[in-house]
Amino acid sequence: MKKSYEITDSKQKRMKVDIKKLNPSAIAPSYGSEFAAGADLYACIEGDLQIEPHKTVLVPTGIAVELPLGYAGLIYARSGLATKKGLAPANKVGVVDCDYRGEVKVALHNHSESVQTICAGERVAQFVITPYLTAEFVEKDELSETARGAGGFGSTGTK
Repeated sequence: MKKSYEITDSKQKRMKVDIKKLNPSAIAPSYGSEFAAGADLYACIEGDLQIEPHKTVLVPTGIAVELPLGYAGLIYARSGLATKKGLAPANKVGVVDCDYRGEVKVALHNHSESVQTICAGERVAQFVITPYLTAEFVEKDELSETARGAGGFGSTGTK
């Protein structure tokens, strides 16, 4: 069977991103595999952190980042943490803007019915760096017509 894609270079393009450790015990973000899209973010805490059911806590990472202009850092759930412990970012996707220089923190929400524990140095989220565009919003009296029109949630069907 022929592959629908071809890897021509096993080396991914990488950008250099400066980080600053705000705490000596902070762990720099790292990738779990060669082609991982997200770098793991680690809890920079002393001792264990208990998260009550249906509560949200801010988990410090102990790092600040300097992202290049035109890029943002998106904070996503780690699939294992979300499925096994019910822990995921409270805002679903956190956004770190390129001009932010404060500590990267993860607003971790416990969706489960039991207390969950985060340990020092545990991977709590993944950090995906992505380019973005900003827009100049221009007010108009009318917008162009489309087949969909103003059809909203579920308007295109389920299959």
